[in-house]
Amino acid sequence: MDQIQHKVKMTPRDFFLYLGAMAALYVSTVSFLTLLFQYANVLFPDPLESIYYHDPYSSSIRFAVASLFVIFPAYIFLTRLLNKDIRKHSEKRDLWIRKWLIYITLFVASISILVDLVILINTFLGGELTARFVAKVISVFIVVGAGFLYYFYDLRGRWETDTSMSKIVGVVVATLVFATVFSGFFLIGSPQTQRLIRFDQQKINDLQNIQGQVVYYWQVKQVLPGSLSDLEDPIYGFIVPADAQGGNAYGYRITGTRSFELCAMFNKESIGTESRGSVPAWPVAIEKMPGITDNWQHGTGETCFSRSIDPDLYPPIQIKR
Repeated sequence: MDQIQHKVKMTPRDFFLYLGAMAALYVSTVSFLTLLFQYANVLFPDPLESIYYHDPYSSSIRFAVASLFVIFPAYIFLTRLLNKDIRKHSEKRDLWIRKWLIYITLFVASISILVDLVILINTFLGGELTARFVAKVISVFIVVGAGFLYYFYDLRGRWETDTSMSKIVGVVVATLVFATVFSGFFLIGSPQTQRLIRFDQQKINDLQNIQGQVVYYWQVKQVLPGSLSDLEDPIYGFIVPADAQGGNAYGYRITGTRSFELCAMFNKESIGTESRGSVPAWPVAIEKMPGITDNWQHGTGETCFSRSIDPDLYPPIQIKR
């Protein structure tokens, strides 16, 4: 008995290998589901979200892709290392940390599947079932269910005895994960493409800011600024932004007594860049100003946005001296 207890004694190496493998599993699973959810958002867009700018390469997607590229291979490596170790030392199947971590994983997977089904049925009964929602529910069910089955058979010693099947599972899973990652470049574009889109969004933000300053200038002086440089105020601290991509000034042209155009060069055609309620931080009581609804849709190349100031919506401001 003492000899058996000595054989199954856990070493620091065992502890960190199992802990690292499970941590890598959880991070990889969350990252993979995050990526699948974002793909569902792209393939099944919500009309209610089309009025806002959507960054298809947001920080959550970047983190998911980076995690899968780095942490998922580490998970595969650690899992194969642990399975190989158990094949050589079968007594290590009884290590407490192995059993605890696997049972915790099975418990979390079971709860996730049950909650997933409850949410699916509840949404269906509420009549709000959409293709996007179904895609996300199915993604959770398949990914978490696959993990549950893998570790269920792991507890029964399937992967230690069936080496060929273990390798097949590893290859299939790795292929699916990396195929999902690379397919994202066809759905959301390459990182270089997304950088150009982010440049375009920065230009929209700059134009919104400039537009707010032009409107405020007219409210104070009842005349449009002759050039964008007239908007600069060293006391207030406003400096007219330039195009971050090339450093060029944005286009500005007066088209009437209360109308003007703002122009910029864009890299890509916009998809849902209408802005609602985006009131710039003017040096006035914002809560007394009505909301703004502006259309910032643009094509590739130079695009000009025509604006006309309605004095009923933006009345002149009398500044007390």
